Amino acid sequence: MTERRPLGAYGLRLEGVEAAASLFVTAPASWPAFTLRSRIGAAGPGGEHVTDDHARLLLRTGGEIEIDRAAGDVLLTVPGQVGPQALVHPYLAPAAAVIARWLGRESFHGGAFAAAGGVWGVLGERESGKSSLLAWLALRGEPIVCDDMLVVHDGAAFAGPRSVDLRRETAEQLEAGEELGVVGARERWRIALPPIEPELPLAGWVFLDWGDAVMVRAVEPSERLARLLHHRGVRLPPASHEALLELAALPGLELVRPRSWDSVADAGERLLDALAAG
Repeated sequence: MTERRPLGAYGLRLEGVEAAASLFVTAPASWPAFTLRSRIGAAGPGGEHVTDDHARLLLRTGGEIEIDRAAGDVLLTVPGQVGPQALVHPYLAPAAAVIARWLGRESFHGGAFAAAGGVWGVLGERESGKSSLLAWLALRGEPIVCDDMLVVHDGAAFAGPRSVDLRRETAEQLEAGEELGVVGARERWRIALPPIEPELPLAGWVFLDWGDAVMVRAVEPSERLARLLHHRGVRLPPASHEALLELAALPGLELVRPRSWDSVADAGERLLDALAAG
């Protein structure tokens, strides 16, 4: 019999996800193990909470996520039937952020790609062009580390599920992505990503914004810290303020581009040139 490879994402070894194995990297033995389970139903009464050993998160779709730290269990309750690949992405991300906080790691709402010898986190507001940039990079052949949640620790970035999810307009403009239907709170089109190393060195940050013309500029350390704090993956006190300062000390660039599709390629090329130039 062929030994089953250990599956993981976001720095976690995961059981119960074999039906979506193509979305995962090969997890090192050092990653803590959690089992992912799901059921159909509605969220129970009460609000969200996160303690030292248990968490309950409410989903915008009416479901919930319960995480038992000691048992290593993540239970997803969703309103209707959802396929295994959809359960993994996007529902796993908020659970991964809470577990990362328990483990003393940091997480950020954003994606990441590898270039110029390291991983660059891509952070911005909702609908700031993160997915379109990551999709363009993926179609160009650049390694994508994660799409929606970046977990980091001790100078390393952990690989997320192997996909980039797009909105209809982005998929149509890029002529890419497999239609999934409504997953979570919106329709999704998915670009499958190739395998990647489970951990890669974190090199710096790319912050996105809209403007009249494509521009890449350096971001000062104090501004980097403020932006990192704004985009943290959980609304809990940092596990280590010193670690956040170290993350803010990494290089940071702001990528500005117009809200037009013909600016994506220009912005991506300018960004890669700036990273290659150091």
